[in-house]
Amino acid sequence: MVIQIKIDGKNINARKGANLVDVALENGIYIPTLCYLKGEPCLGTCRVCSVKVDGATAAACTVPVLHGMEVEVNEPEVADMRKALVESLFAEGAHNCPSCEKSGRCDLQAVGYEVGMMVSRFEYRFTPRQRDYGSEKILLERDRCIFCQRCVEFVRDEETGKKIFSISGRGPKARIEINVELANKMSAVEVTRAVNLCPVGTIVEKKVGFNQPIGRRKFDIKSIRERALEGETK
Repeated sequence: MVIQIKIDGKNINARKGANLVDVALENGIYIPTLCYLKGEPCLGTCRVCSVKVDGATAAACTVPVLHGMEVEVNEPEVADMRKALVESLFAEGAHNCPSCEKSGRCDLQAVGYEVGMMVSRFEYRFTPRQRDYGSEKILLERDRCIFCQRCVEFVRDEETGKKIFSISGRGPKARIEINVELANKMSAVEVTRAVNLCPVGTIVEKKVGFNQPIGRRKFDIKSIRERALEGETK
């Protein structure tokens, strides 16, 4: 069923129940995301896609479109909220972009550019979280994790369907965990997929490191906004 909604005053036809992030992109309107993956169940963990829907703030990736809905993406208050959320993610972890293997390919870094972040308004915590070297194929840089839960939900052992990653602890003691036995069974393709699914530099493939020179990295070539509007998925 085709319905009509408004996004930033623009009348848009959409399929009833379609995801708001997807509808916006299909109509040339970019909404930043870090946890959302088109075609996968919505996680709604990062809130970086926050917009106003009929005057109330909501995470766009959790919103199915309904007839008559009015959405504000670039309203100043909600735009600053998205920027603050990105700044808080930088402040909570240890994101030293120049020394990170994911620099130039990092969704958080790319979204930071998109929201106009220069420095965080929040005090940097540099929360210490011990690295995990246990797997033969994957290094976990825990202090970069933003707890989007992509790896937890979308990376599974092909034979058993069991989750390879999980989160232990709560609050400031939370950290990402890896099932070493299952991780050691992963093929090269599966490892690469896990690395690419991670929006930051938490999941690092061992013995690879900095394998793309500056100028040829993913977001050097094309911005995260351009890639999203062109329909690129992970």
